[in-house]
Amino acid sequence: MWPIVACSVLATAIVCERFWSLRTHKIIPPHLVSQVWKQYRRNQLDHTRLRQLQSGSPLGAILAAGLANYQYGREVMKEAIEDAGRQVLHELERFLNALGTIASITPLIGLLGTVFGMIKVFSAITSAGVGDPQILAGGISEALITTAAGLSVAIPALIFYRYFEGRVDELVMQMENEALRLVEVMHNESRPSSLQDEAGNEEALLEEAHG
Repeated sequence: MWPIVACSVLATAIVCERFWSLRTHKIIPPHLVSQVWKQYRRNQLDHTRLRQLQSGSPLGAILAAGLANYQYGREVMKEAIEDAGRQVLHELERFLNALGTIASITPLIGLLGTVFGMIKVFSAITSAGVGDPQILAGGISEALITTAAGLSVAIPALIFYRYFEGRVDELVMQMENEALRLVEVMHNESRPSSLQDEAGNEEALLEEAHG
């Protein structure tokens, strides 16, 4: 039972930490994209601001990766954003492997307890026969308790593991979409005047979404 209890405590700590770390306003700060856009329009995106942007939030890290490669063109910016997105994904998935491992091993630990309980039962039968129901009941109870405890830890751990995986994928996709949208608006500004109206519409939508 002690390994199962330890897994339960660890799983609870991971779930609480992930709920705290994966808050939307912490990962994707509101109005950040519109603020970056305004700084770009005012030519205020120097190296110092880019470093501050990169360290401020996961979305900021993705935006900074694209903006740092602005002079190399749209495709290079998109590649940099995708690379930064993969790094952010790795950071957001921190501790999830441990949670998935707990979900996998706790039923096996419970099964191991079941095996030990059954060994105890058969040892009691060998030494005392079947005349003492207390000894038999104790071994069977031990086997059932460890199995139930292992499953009671594994099932919630698996549920939260799947939930956080989906949550991380959703956040990363949203961040990349925001960054790519900013890239499109920035590069549309340099197009001929016949296309600047479209860029202006995209800019208005960007500011409306984040302003």
